[in-house]
Amino acid sequence: MSEAVAKDGRHPVDTPMAPGPSLMFGLQHVLSMYAGVVAVPIIIGGALKLPPGDQFYLVSAALFMAGVATLVQTIGFWKFGARQPIVQGTSFVAVSSMLAIAGKNQGHEGLQIIYGALIISGLVGLVLAPVFTQLLRFFPEVVTGTVITMIGLSLIPVGVGWAAGGVGSESFGQPKNYALAFITLLIVVLIYRFLPGFFGRIAIILGLTLGTLVAIPMGMADFSTIGDAKTFQVPMPFHFGTPQFETSAIISLVICMLVIMVEATADILALGEITGKPADRETVANGLRADTGSTALAAVFNGFSLSAFAQNVGLVAITGIRSRYVVAYGGGILILLGLLPKLGAAIAAVPMPVLGGAGLVLFGTVAASGIRTLKEVDFSGNANIVIVATSLAFGMLPIVQRGAYEHFPSWFRTIFDSGITSAAICAILMNILFNIIGRKEQEEGPVFSYGPGIGTITDEDEARLYRSHGHNEKPLTKDNGINSGH
Repeated sequence: MSEAVAKDGRHPVDTPMAPGPSLMFGLQHVLSMYAGVVAVPIIIGGALKLPPGDQFYLVSAALFMAGVATLVQTIGFWKFGARQPIVQGTSFVAVSSMLAIAGKNQGHEGLQIIYGALIISGLVGLVLAPVFTQLLRFFPEVVTGTVITMIGLSLIPVGVGWAAGGVGSESFGQPKNYALAFITLLIVVLIYRFLPGFFGRIAIILGLTLGTLVAIPMGMADFSTIGDAKTFQVPMPFHFGTPQFETSAIISLVICMLVIMVEATADILALGEITGKPADRETVANGLRADTGSTALAAVFNGFSLSAFAQNVGLVAITGIRSRYVVAYGGGILILLGLLPKLGAAIAAVPMPVLGGAGLVLFGTVAASGIRTLKEVDFSGNANIVIVATSLAFGMLPIVQRGAYEHFPSWFRTIFDSGITSAAICAILMNILFNIIGRKEQEEGPVFSYGPGIGTITDEDEARLYRSHGHNEKPLTKDNGINSGH
């Protein structure tokens, strides 16, 4: 999706908005991803059998570091940050590996081993970031469209779990949970239908607010945790003790970091498509530096691995608000939530079914964005349709059949238990097999690597195509390793 630059020459991604709307849209981003941020510290804290006070501390630290990482990604610092509307949050990729560590080491000792492994894995990823971008030429639209679609499909079960009341809750699956989720979803849809413009752009936050109000008379809103939270708390370095560096834990989390980097690359490329500002090699490298560097820093301040949140990619697509400065406001809100635990507890009071109702709209939008990208792919032969079909099927395998890989080695499960990573690896390998191996560039000009049937273009055509994206620089093509985006 391309869009002309603004009158002052800036792309919508780089154009600030007024403080009021920015605050509102930033809060909408936070509400859509809050549950995902706090889930990981709660899961790990519970597995380590930490007391409630320590678990609250982990939640605050996770929120604080998510805010810091979001600011780095959106505003940028030197070679850190993709400068895209990316919201950073705690990644679920490393949860299974951290749970394995927690199974052997309880309490603060377990956290010290986890944090030691996260510091090393983050630094390893930071070193590899520039090298990792060499893979970008293996991400043509047939791959990115498939991965974006898979991101949405993999998130839908998460939304369903929220709509059911939250996996593990006592009321999970009860009809009242689905009823509240449906009411929230209906509110969001009706706002989009009958209140276009500004209200349409804040439909998600309105749906969450009105859904919570509906939940109160239903007895499904719990505000008791607000009183238990501290008023102010600053995350301190190594609060739980000096990190320990255990070889097996480091190897496990380095593998997880590579998986996170694959997913982060897909998210950055997806946002490039959605915002109409295609991501080049430098953008991806800077984004990966922010991901990996923030993870190492988060471990120092008692957080966990950080990565771009796919649900917020969907929010950008569904609202059309592409300014990275809006998301920077969201990063500021996350920092406040980390410093003011009572405020964070108030946000956490949004019932899980309400989050589920809004989440289904968001996650479905991500999948729809992937389908829109696939629309640009040439399906005249059977090569690209086989790539898409096989990759989506492979990606859905661990989603539709939980425990499908339970008898496989732990390293294999770490990689392929993620539907997004499974689909990405499959799509990349099949695109190499069908569209790269054995193909030759024709003498008339560079060939786009989107599949059979795509012809050659002249330098003049290439430059004109790139200018349609609002850029004035020479386009990045197969010659230097990156497709121009269309």
